[in-house]
Amino acid sequence: MKSLNPILLSGKEALPLVEGGKGISISNGESSGAWAATGGVGTFSAVNADAHDENGKVIPVVYNGRTRRERHDELLNYAIQGGITQARIAHERSNGMGRIHVNVLWEMGACEQILKGVLEGAKGLVHGVTCGAGMPYRIAEIAAQYGVYYYPIVSSARAFRALWKRAYHKFPEWLGGVVYEDPWRAGGHNGLSNSEDPQKPEDPYPRVLALREEMKNYGLHTIPIIMAGGVWWLKEWENWIDNPELGPIAFQLGTRPLITQESPISTEWKRKLLTLKDGDVLLNKFSPTGFYSSAVKNEFLHELTERSHRQVAYTTAEIGEHRTILSVGVRNRQVYLTEFDYQKAKMWIKEGFTEILRTPDSTLIFVTPEKANEILRDQINCMGCLSACMFSNWQQHEPYSTGKKADPRSFCIQKTLQEISHGGNVENQLMFAGHNAFRFAQDPFYDNGFIPTVRQLVDRLLTGE
Repeated sequence: MKSLNPILLSGKEALPLVEGGKGISISNGESSGAWAATGGVGTFSAVNADAHDENGKVIPVVYNGRTRRERHDELLNYAIQGGITQARIAHERSNGMGRIHVNVLWEMGACEQILKGVLEGAKGLVHGVTCGAGMPYRIAEIAAQYGVYYYPIVSSARAFRALWKRAYHKFPEWLGGVVYEDPWRAGGHNGLSNSEDPQKPEDPYPRVLALREEMKNYGLHTIPIIMAGGVWWLKEWENWIDNPELGPIAFQLGTRPLITQESPISTEWKRKLLTLKDGDVLLNKFSPTGFYSSAVKNEFLHELTERSHRQVAYTTAEIGEHRTILSVGVRNRQVYLTEFDYQKAKMWIKEGFTEILRTPDSTLIFVTPEKANEILRDQINCMGCLSACMFSNWQQHEPYSTGKKADPRSFCIQKTLQEISHGGNVENQLMFAGHNAFRFAQDPFYDNGFIPTVRQLVDRLLTGE
């Protein structure tokens, strides 16, 4: 394989190998600092990162606020404190090597305040900011304010064009790179547009080439593009390296660093990843963000899938074929179904799915009383972790509601990601992963359950595998 030479990243030459940021304590200071120590770019997440007490123990996240807004303020303070903690750990573990980046999601609750708080409290420790899950127009201005580089995450040339023309052209000197994240293959939240078919993955090369051509229009010939999503063996990407058509290229890996000794995920989670087969990661649209996302198929996703399948459209008056009455809720309010859907509803109720919940799309779903109570409890306990949440109808600005009906087909993402990141059962919680995660079981590097250090993984990557 061609040798992988250092390129300029965040003001310093570094290996073009980037650790992908994974939120809720998954990419932390230990993992990102170890990655930077190899000479690459380590990325810790400021999405509700863990804060530590004076003894180095994780401070439990406990909400005491009686209202969503009060809990939102508590979450904001936890997040800033945790981000600063992880920045300091990453800086110490890096030994002055590589680069340290912080990752945030633009659609997370109070993103701007949290990012500013972390950068203020960790001055000189962070060299770059990566940001996706939305259109982060203001990320350039914030990065420039603190003298760090910014790395927008996009999935098309069109998205970058919009960002550049609206905001980024004002801060060109702080654009460290552009992350192209494959919307079909990456883990976590994916940037599929309405014009793209989730069932038909596209070749990333022409999409990245289009991004480079767009960047050239603005004189950004030498700004690196970071390929993310689907990267496993670099020998499979050899034609991208030193390719004059593409220009400077780096590679971001989010899933492979999960199975390292420095990775904070549980042993149970690592073992699960080592057993996956092709097709065991599902591209789905259950996330309360409204974005597509990719996660490991388990009981958590199975329940969401089945919940969504037990769904029928209704009307509040007789319209067309909607002529059969169904009584809903404790007040037995009457709605109208088609006869075909009414028969399905009767069957679900007989099977024990006796609680009927309305969705914002004039449909009904059928769940057990236990699941209905859980959904209601989670909606009530919302702490505003997103800028806008489909599941709870929270919105971070007044009137603190989207004005839409809360969607019971979704889930509390903060709750489940906190659970799995702190040792929760991997079958009953959301487990984000890229679509190449099945390759853990096929890659001889992981034979007999071998778990490498970050340095061993990076050394392996440099061989092309």
